[in-house]
Amino acid sequence: MKNNKGHKVLVTGVAAILAATPDRTGVRDYIYVMDLAEGHVHVRGNLLEGSGAECSVWNLGTGNGYSVLQVISAFEAASARAVPYQIAGRRPGDIAICWADPSKASSELSWTATRSLEQMMIDSWRWQVGNPVGYI
Repeated sequence: MKNNKGHKVLVTGVAAILAATPDRTGVRDYIYVMDLAEGHVHVRGNLLEGSGAECSVWNLGTGNGYSVLQVISAFEAASARAVPYQIAGRRPGDIAICWADPSKASSELSWTATRSLEQMMIDSWRWQVGNPVGYI
């Protein structure tokens, strides 16, 4: 694998987020790409079945938020490696907390995300180890 010595993940938004999040970093809804793909399959099936809705909107997410430092910690656990990071100030427009409300997708499509943050990180690390230079 490529040596990324000296590179750090830049964690922004910390200074102004105050105590709104568990560790003063932004909280977002991270969804596993396979959950997202399966959600799109459910949407397509719903539209093909002629549910009566010509157009509708569904939030495909987990409904749970994780902070940036929680994601870094989960990746460290999955990879058994430290992830160097640097705390930086807030960028214009940064908000403390934001995640999807997937309740409509659950009730109308019978779809919910099933994979955990830990599973996302394990599979991300497995892919990285098997593809150290990315897609060729």
